[in-house]
Amino acid sequence: VQELVIDYTNCNSTSSEFSPIPDNKVSASFKTSNFTKPSWRLRTADRRPPYSAVNISNTPICTLQFDIPNNIGPPVYLYYRLTNFYQNHRRYVKSLDTDQLKGHFISNSSISSSACNPLRTNGSDFAYYPCGLIANSLFNDTFFSPQFVNQGGLADSSPYTMTNKSIAWASDASLYGKTAYKWNQVAPPPNWHERFPNGYTEDSFINLSEYEEFQVWMRTAGLPKFSKLALRNDDDVMTAGTYSMDIYDYFPVKSYGGTKSILISTRTVMGGKNSFLGIAYVIIGGICIVLGVVFTAAHLIRPRKLGDHTYLSWNNEPAPTATTTGRETRPGTSA
Repeated sequence: VQELVIDYTNCNSTSSEFSPIPDNKVSASFKTSNFTKPSWRLRTADRRPPYSAVNISNTPICTLQFDIPNNIGPPVYLYYRLTNFYQNHRRYVKSLDTDQLKGHFISNSSISSSACNPLRTNGSDFAYYPCGLIANSLFNDTFFSPQFVNQGGLADSSPYTMTNKSIAWASDASLYGKTAYKWNQVAPPPNWHERFPNGYTEDSFINLSEYEEFQVWMRTAGLPKFSKLALRNDDDVMTAGTYSMDIYDYFPVKSYGGTKSILISTRTVMGGKNSFLGIAYVIIGGICIVLGVVFTAAHLIRPRKLGDHTYLSWNNEPAPTATTTGRETRPGTSA
């Protein structure tokens, strides 16, 4: 498996000119070793991200420029990775309404008694759609396809097209349906306010059955460090060269002491890169070897004859010590 990981948490504090990314923010695993240090820059502009009702002024746009030293893929996957984000908290995991996600109309009275606590309705008694803590904390950075940079620079580039289709598991996609709500019957979750400052509109009302980034996010992770699929290309080779990639940098990981990274990776028949399994196999194998040596030494020092009946437990029981004393003397009679 070949992969590139770039931690872009601090990209929002860089300048508008490209500067090298610190070594401790980058890790790479490729077939060739001539890897050039990536760089980043930040600029702002008015942008309208996907699934947004309005243009967002001063959108922070992080641009990453990196090298792919040799051809990789297909397929090629782009993930985002978060750390110190506990999606496995009991209250967080339970905070959703499966019927609402399937598209059923859930009245305000029903929502008020649902598992979406504490985010069920807003102050105007409109149900949040989608309700609950998981939906409210949706990862909202936007990733664009990497651009192959020619010698002419960024202005003379061609895209390595990646798609956000088929990034959710089919079993997850079946859990979501087009809602029976009207756009003016519900309110977006509080953390979606920047994209929907005045609530939903008829044109911007979301369809969860087609919102695969949302479906991916709703599959909660078991550990505080996790990766989720954002983009993919199943058909084209990602050729060696220099690429640039824009990210709308919204998600505030610094507020809870976390980090966020992109991960560009290939796969094998065994799946993606997972160093934990390799380490676990080596440790368990080492323990088995040590135990094998110990048992072999014990057998050589104090061998035990196979089938020796003297080792049977009932052959080692002590002889009975009880003796018969005869009949006891009855009262009033002589011995």
